[in-house]
Amino acid sequence: MLLKDIVEQKLCRFEGNADSWQDSIKLSCKALEDAGIVGEKYADEIIDCVRENGPYIVLMPGIAMPHSMENSPNAFGTAIAFTKLENSVSFDNCDGDGEKSASVFFTLAAVDNELHLKNMRKLFKMLTNEELCADLQKVTVEADLLALDAKYSR
Repeated sequence: MLLKDIVEQKLCRFEGNADSWQDSIKLSCKALEDAGIVGEKYADEIIDCVRENGPYIVLMPGIAMPHSMENSPNAFGTAIAFTKLENSVSFDNCDGDGEKSASVFFTLAAVDNELHLKNMRKLFKMLTNEELCADLQKVTVEADLLALDAKYSR
Protein backbone atom coordinates (compact mmCIF):
# COMPACT_ATOMS: atom_id res chain seq x y z
CA MET A 1 0.00 0.00 0.00
CA LEU A 2 1.04 3.60 -0.48
CA LEU A 3 1.77 4.38 3.18
CA LYS A 4 4.43 1.66 3.40
CA ASP A 5 6.01 2.95 0.16
CA ILE A 6 6.13 6.48 1.59
CA VAL A 7 7.81 5.30 4.81
CA GLU A 8 10.32 3.10 2.95
CA GLN A 9 11.24 6.01 0.66
CA LYS A 10 11.70 8.24 3.72
CA LEU A 11 9.09 10.66 2.41
CA CYS A 12 7.14 11.20 5.60
CA ARG A 13 7.44 13.93 8.20
CA PHE A 14 5.73 14.75 11.44
CA GLU A 15 5.82 18.45 12.15
CA GLY A 16 4.69 20.76 14.92
CA ASN A 17 2.44 23.70 14.27
CA ALA A 18 2.36 25.68 11.05
CA ASP A 19 1.98 29.45 11.38
CA SER A 20 -0.06 29.80 8.18
CA TRP A 21 -1.37 27.84 5.23
CA GLN A 22 1.72 28.98 3.30
CA ASP A 23 3.95 27.59 6.05
CA SER A 24 2.03 24.29 5.96
CA ILE A 25 2.73 23.95 2.23
CA LYS A 26 6.43 24.64 2.78
CA LEU A 27 6.53 21.99 5.53
CA SER A 28 4.67 19.51 3.31
CA CYS A 29 7.27 19.90 0.55
CA LYS A 30 10.27 19.42 2.85
CA ALA A 31 10.53 15.61 2.53
CA LEU A 32 10.42 15.84 -1.27
CA GLU A 33 12.97 18.65 -1.21
CA ASP A 34 15.31 16.75 1.14
CA ALA A 35 15.14 13.74 -1.20
CA GLY A 36 16.00 15.87 -4.24
CA ILE A 37 12.65 15.17 -5.89
CA VAL A 38 11.71 18.87 -5.95
CA GLY A 39 13.66 22.10 -5.79
CA GLU A 40 13.42 24.75 -3.10
CA LYS A 41 11.04 26.87 -5.24
CA TYR A 42 8.47 24.06 -5.60
CA ALA A 43 6.55 25.11 -2.48
CA ASP A 44 6.38 28.68 -3.79
CA GLU A 45 4.82 27.38 -7.02
CA ILE A 46 2.11 25.59 -5.02
CA ILE A 47 1.48 28.68 -2.88
CA ASP A 48 1.09 30.78 -6.03
CA CYS A 49 -1.38 28.23 -7.47
CA VAL A 50 -3.47 28.29 -4.27
CA ARG A 51 -3.47 32.09 -4.22
CA GLU A 52 -4.64 32.10 -7.84
CA ASN A 53 -7.16 29.24 -7.69
CA GLY A 54 -8.26 29.10 -4.06
CA PRO A 55 -7.91 26.15 -1.68
CA TYR A 56 -8.45 23.43 -4.30
CA ILE A 57 -5.75 21.33 -2.65
CA VAL A 58 -7.97 20.62 0.39
CA LEU A 59 -9.68 17.45 -0.79
CA MET A 60 -11.82 16.87 2.30
CA PRO A 61 -11.87 18.16 5.86
CA GLY A 62 -8.45 17.46 7.36
CA ILE A 63 -6.68 16.26 4.20
CA ALA A 64 -4.84 18.28 1.55
CA MET A 65 -2.98 17.29 -1.59
CA PRO A 66 -0.49 20.04 -2.46
CA HIS A 67 0.85 19.89 -5.99
CA SER A 68 2.11 22.24 -8.63
CA MET A 69 1.35 22.62 -12.29
CA GLU A 70 2.21 20.03 -14.89
CA ASN A 71 5.79 20.32 -16.19
CA SER A 72 6.96 22.22 -13.13
CA PRO A 73 10.56 23.38 -13.58
CA ASN A 74 11.11 22.57 -9.90
CA ALA A 75 9.97 18.91 -10.03
CA PHE A 76 12.82 16.50 -10.70
CA GLY A 77 11.11 13.19 -9.85
CA THR A 78 7.75 11.52 -9.25
CA ALA A 79 6.61 10.73 -5.73
CA ILE A 80 4.07 11.32 -2.98
CA ALA A 81 5.18 12.57 0.42
CA PHE A 82 3.20 12.46 3.66
CA THR A 83 3.26 15.22 6.26
CA LYS A 84 1.24 15.35 9.49
CA LEU A 85 0.97 18.60 11.43
CA GLU A 86 0.04 18.80 15.09
CA ASN A 87 -2.48 21.52 14.32
CA SER A 88 -5.01 21.89 11.56
CA VAL A 89 -4.31 24.84 9.26
CA SER A 90 -7.12 26.86 7.69
CA PHE A 91 -7.00 27.65 4.00
CA ASP A 92 -10.16 29.80 4.20
CA ASN A 93 -8.16 33.03 4.01
CA CYS A 94 -6.90 32.22 0.51
CA ASP A 95 -10.16 33.08 -1.26
CA GLY A 96 -11.90 29.91 -0.12
CA ASP A 97 -15.53 29.61 0.76
CA GLY A 98 -16.53 27.41 3.65
CA GLU A 99 -14.31 25.45 5.98
CA LYS A 100 -11.10 24.32 4.34
CA SER A 101 -8.50 23.10 6.79
CA ALA A 102 -5.99 20.27 6.93
CA SER A 103 -3.41 18.61 9.15
CA VAL A 104 -2.65 15.68 6.83
CA PHE A 105 -0.82 16.45 3.59
CA PHE A 106 -0.09 14.15 0.65
CA THR A 107 2.25 16.27 -1.45
CA LEU A 108 2.75 15.31 -5.08
CA ALA A 109 5.59 15.80 -7.52
CA ALA A 110 5.51 14.39 -11.03
CA VAL A 111 7.70 14.12 -14.09
CA ASP A 112 6.75 10.54 -15.08
CA ASN A 113 3.06 10.55 -16.07
CA GLU A 114 2.65 6.77 -15.90
CA LEU A 115 4.11 6.51 -12.39
CA HIS A 116 2.15 9.60 -11.33
CA LEU A 117 -1.14 7.99 -12.44
CA LYS A 118 -0.23 4.80 -10.58
CA ASN A 119 0.49 6.83 -7.44
CA MET A 120 -2.77 8.76 -7.85
CA ARG A 121 -4.78 5.52 -8.11
CA LYS A 122 -3.23 4.28 -4.85
CA LEU A 123 -3.91 7.60 -3.14
CA PHE A 124 -7.50 7.75 -4.40
CA LYS A 125 -8.14 4.20 -3.17
CA MET A 126 -6.87 5.18 0.27
CA LEU A 127 -8.81 8.42 0.49
CA THR A 128 -12.11 6.74 -0.36
CA ASN A 129 -11.84 4.81 2.92
CA GLU A 130 -13.41 7.11 5.53
CA GLU A 131 -12.12 5.05 8.46
CA LEU A 132 -8.55 5.24 7.14
CA CYS A 133 -8.88 8.99 6.61
CA ALA A 134 -10.02 9.38 10.23
CA ASP A 135 -7.11 7.22 11.43
CA LEU A 136 -4.62 9.36 9.47
CA GLN A 137 -5.60 12.32 11.66
CA LYS A 138 -4.22 10.44 14.70
CA VAL A 139 -0.78 9.35 13.46
CA THR A 140 2.31 10.77 15.17
CA VAL A 141 5.19 8.53 14.02
CA GLU A 142 6.22 6.33 11.08
CA ALA A 143 5.18 3.19 12.99
CA ASP A 144 1.60 4.50 13.01
CA LEU A 145 1.65 4.75 9.21
CA LEU A 146 3.01 1.21 8.90
CA ALA A 147 0.32 -0.06 11.29
CA LEU A 148 -2.38 1.60 9.18
CA ASP A 149 -0.84 0.15 6.05
CA ALA A 150 -1.01 -3.35 7.56
CA LYS A 151 -4.55 -2.80 8.91
CA TYR A 152 -6.02 -1.60 5.64
CA SER A 153 -4.03 -3.78 3.22
CA ARG A 154 -6.00 -6.88 4.16
